[in-house]
Amino acid sequence: MSRSGWEVVIGLEVHTQLATKSKIFSGASTAYGAEPNTQACLVSLGYPGVLPVLNEEVVRMAALFGLAVNATVAPRSVFARKNYFYPDLPKGYQISQFELPIVEHGEMVITDAEGRDKRIGITRAHLEEDAGKSIHEGLDASSGIDLNRAGTPLLEIVSEPDLRSAKEAVAYLRKIHSIVRYLEISDGNMQEGSFRCDANVSVRPMGQEELGTRAEIKNLNSFRYIEKAINFEVERQIDLIEDGGTVVQETRLYDSDKDETRSMRSKEEANDYRYFPDPDLLPVEIGEDYIEAVRSTMPELPAAKQQRFVDEYELKNDDADILTASRALADYFESVVAAADATAQVAANWVIGDLSGALNRDGLDISDSKITAGELAGLVNRIADDTISGKIAKQVFEAMWSGEGSADEVIEAKGLKQITDSSAIEAVVDKVIADNPGQVAEYKAGKDKLIGFFVGKVMQETKGQANPGQVNQILKDKLS
Repeated sequence: MSRSGWEVVIGLEVHTQLATKSKIFSGASTAYGAEPNTQACLVSLGYPGVLPVLNEEVVRMAALFGLAVNATVAPRSVFARKNYFYPDLPKGYQISQFELPIVEHGEMVITDAEGRDKRIGITRAHLEEDAGKSIHEGLDASSGIDLNRAGTPLLEIVSEPDLRSAKEAVAYLRKIHSIVRYLEISDGNMQEGSFRCDANVSVRPMGQEELGTRAEIKNLNSFRYIEKAINFEVERQIDLIEDGGTVVQETRLYDSDKDETRSMRSKEEANDYRYFPDPDLLPVEIGEDYIEAVRSTMPELPAAKQQRFVDEYELKNDDADILTASRALADYFESVVAAADATAQVAANWVIGDLSGALNRDGLDISDSKITAGELAGLVNRIADDTISGKIAKQVFEAMWSGEGSADEVIEAKGLKQITDSSAIEAVVDKVIADNPGQVAEYKAGKDKLIGFFVGKVMQETKGQANPGQVNQILKDKLS
């Protein structure tokens, strides 16, 4: 959202940690959570005489991403040295790609504020090594350096400045996040720093062709903070210009506690880094046969899967969108459908509703679900064959989630089987009608909505176990 008369221009640089077991130029582990500096090898530390050796798996992953976003996978790409001094960069340079990246000219389609498809250009995606990390907390007046991350492989995905709002930026990031997880080239864990982004934000008067001066907000690692940081920065820049000031090209940090961005340093240009081809690494040359071999491993991507769910399972668009946001969730849903006797929409309602609610409540991923797809299908089947009602099913679901057994075991142990015997339901209906003569008279006088009162009383008498459809029908017959 921008203020009247101004247009927002946003470009994003997404840093995705690739899911390799070892680093990009050495055999050191990339496992998260190790003690500081226990995974800092001689190559990452830049010891004299050591040489980097490219991890072939990162090339495959980058090529897979390029194919997924309809980009060109370069037949020849070159690693360069990006020179700068920082305590967490012991070599004094970062190995990256500059003039000849491995992936160029891709695209991502998002849905804009009006619900229309919008193409966002992807300028490039290049491979590079991560730097270490400076640690300031708990060290009094000192700072510590943890070099475990140094040399971890990153794919930096750079968009064109095609985004026009913080909401569009988040929609684009969610799509990128979904794709790297579908491809299984990254776990996308934002808390662990596996997926983070820098946002280049500028504003210009509506209708102006020339871009405004941009500020770069560094290291944003949650969708909520990305949106808040961009919105704050847009307002800051507009206020500054309207008050007669000028925007300075700089790097800024977002402070989530104060909900503001603050200046970090003046923004460097490419020539400040004195890029030059790394003399220790050969150019990466990829043949068409290699690209086709990678293409053959491509999974069904989110957009195609979403359309298939609508066509094949007749799901609502929004439901298909939710189910295909994660490959693991989509696989879980399809497993439920395969094992259930109910419609796919009923299965979707349970996965999106009760299951997702329980996962969110307990902070679990679908892979850690306490109910397997087969077990959820078993519950859905007991609704489909009228063993239990939808309302009782929610009670059974919670018992299953608590580890009390399968749907059948819970229904048996708790005596929750639905009453479908018409004569048994009729007996309860007769009692309810006899006990409430006033409401019966009102109903017969035209107060139709009282049917809900009678249904409620019957369900109360049967502890929720009477078949609701039969209860409704029998009541209407008797009361008429």
